Amino acid sequence: MEPHPTGAVRPLPRDALPCATVELARFLLGRMVARALPDGVVSGRIVETEAYLTGDAASHAFRGMTARNRSMFRTRGHAYVYLAYGASFMLNVSSEGEGVGEAVLIRALEPVGGVVLMQRHRGTAKLRDLTRGPGRLAQALRIDRALDGLDLCAAGPLWLGDDGGAGAGEIGISTRIGITRDAERPLRFFLRGNPFVSGPAALNR
Repeated sequence: MEPHPTGAVRPLPRDALPCATVELARFLLGRMVARALPDGVVSGRIVETEAYLTGDAASHAFRGMTARNRSMFRTRGHAYVYLAYGASFMLNVSSEGEGVGEAVLIRALEPVGGVVLMQRHRGTAKLRDLTRGPGRLAQALRIDRALDGLDLCAAGPLWLGDDGGAGAGEIGISTRIGITRDAERPLRFFLRGNPFVSGPAALNR
């Protein structure tokens, strides 16, 4: 493998990723998302995820593959990036075998590297608000549709990584946030007690 732009956050090989969406949503907690930019590398630890499954009315793949959602149907470890409500980009990770439309939404990160850059991108110095929520983290890491379909297990501008910090924290489970269809399903996962988890306090116990 060619040298990566940072030695601290090594890319996760695809065979390390569980080939099951709920398992992947849990596995990613404590792992890293890293983004290489012209000014440096920014990174954060994943502290909150949501799973979107086959037959799930809240999933973009519910009615099958389209030009917009085709990255959900790629083999696990690819980026599915979409614009929500015309306002915020959302980073998802494809989570099954080729042709199966399932994904994990990355809902929140704990800032780790390149904090000053994140603050500049977000227009705020408040650490807790940099990457708490999917739209905020996409803005902080400069994630947009240009990264849709990217292989997150390979050297490139955006990747999933491991710095050895995974497994530090108890996993909480709740219903998902901000949806109306299949809203009661317990498919949101988070690190209990982490201040960078988004959502109402009642769901974060």
